[in-house]
Amino acid sequence: MGKVAAKMKVMPQSPEVDLDDLQERLENALPEGAKISRVDREDVAFGLIALFPTVVIPDEAGGTDTVEEAFSGVDGVESVGVDEVGRI
Repeated sequence: MGKVAAKMKVMPQSPEVDLDDLQERLENALPEGAKISRVDREDVAFGLIALFPTVVIPDEAGGTDTVEEAFSGVDGVESVGVDEVGRI
């Protein structure tokens, strides 16, 4: 079984959300077997900054769905989407 690296786009609910705290909550919400290898940040607009965590997950049924669901349930997250996916 291989692994998949998925670059996710996580939009915070507002510019006032503490991004360091949000990043920690995302790491704590990961499903078993998944880990964040890096997190990039990108200015969106009006002071809003999106997080782009790259998540490494086992290559099995369900793909990134479990990670998307876990991240969506984190306090301070407005939306979650998959930006890029590749096998490693």
